[in-house]
Amino acid sequence: MTACSCDYDRLMSFDVGLQRLLDSAKPVTETETVSLEDAAGRVLAADVLSTIAVPPAANSAMDGYAVNTRSLPESLLVPISQRIAAGQQGTLLEPGTAARIFTGSEIPPGADAVIMQEQTRHVGEDIQLLIHPKAGDHIRPAGQDIQPGRCVVAKGTKLDGRHLGVIASVGVAEVTVYRRIKVAILTTGDELVLPGEEAGPGKIYNSNYFTLKGLLERMGIEVVFPGIIEDDPQVTQDALAAAAEDADLVISSGGVSVGEEDHVKAAVESLGELMLWRLAIKPGKPLAYGRVGQTPFIGLPGNPAAVLVTFLMLASPYIKTMQGCSDVLPKRYTVKSGYERTKVVAREEFLRAALSVQDGELVAAPAHSQSSGVLSSSVMSDGLLVIPAEQAVAVGDPLEFIPFNGLLG
Repeated sequence: MTACSCDYDRLMSFDVGLQRLLDSAKPVTETETVSLEDAAGRVLAADVLSTIAVPPAANSAMDGYAVNTRSLPESLLVPISQRIAAGQQGTLLEPGTAARIFTGSEIPPGADAVIMQEQTRHVGEDIQLLIHPKAGDHIRPAGQDIQPGRCVVAKGTKLDGRHLGVIASVGVAEVTVYRRIKVAILTTGDELVLPGEEAGPGKIYNSNYFTLKGLLERMGIEVVFPGIIEDDPQVTQDALAAAAEDADLVISSGGVSVGEEDHVKAAVESLGELMLWRLAIKPGKPLAYGRVGQTPFIGLPGNPAAVLVTFLMLASPYIKTMQGCSDVLPKRYTVKSGYERTKVVAREEFLRAALSVQDGELVAAPAHSQSSGVLSSSVMSDGLLVIPAEQAVAVGDPLEFIPFNGLLG
């Protein structure tokens, strides 16, 4: 087996590390057809094209009266010749008359405008128009939203309610999607116990598994969990080999640093290849990437906050690429710094930060402790504030901010 050829003494930058991950990610190719009702969270494997116009016919944008502007009498007093509710089709409009019409109802033949009911009044059985409408007023033309042949949702889109609604609007009942990928989670450490078990002396609860499981399931991933792996070289190697046989990707937390009980790195090198190790980021320096056999492997740090940050910033884009997503990187926004740091740090930092509005501008400041072992700061935060390497920070400086709602999608 091949050991990592990278220089262990030199930390790789975040941008280089992320690009290496994305360049090596292999999207799944297997597809399946699912009903629209079951398509939320899936990734489209083919463009969805419309065969119809939306709306299919010109319709009213208002409750009011459909008229022909060219045949209105000078008095603008007209009789009501028909009533058209939504779902009904009107008949040819008699010249000099009005058709009572409701929002969404089809415009009857012969009408070229709708006057809203607030601009009319009843005079006996007739309607007095209070203004002279113009042709086209309050009419939604056929195909205003979607024309036949248009791609309404593109291949590589991860479907949510917005996309499903548009697809439904063109009458498509089934879509072609990529198959779900399966990710195995390995959490290592003799100190770990699961919630519900007794945490005796020297024991802590396994938060990393639940962090990763929740994030992966939100991404539409099938999760495999073989249980907590004890700190033993052979047990670690056996667990990695079994997970690689059963999953498309193996993610571990812990065991990739330089401690005497960190066995994951050595096990990966024994079973396959380690292609990336240690990034110039904080938190999350001891991040690893490689393969176990032919199955890709991502080794996250063991500290809970580092697990969260490295998963969101590195593992998540990699997994989205595997899923076939066309848009895998989170959007970044410029905010003002709400704190000061005179110390220059050699690693790029991703701070759990809270947003506030000050003088009409968004300001971000670190929330609670930024220790890599402190996870609670994540629920006090709105996202990650990016501090470039080798840069001091003053209050008011422009910085990049990545909202959690974009990272978690």
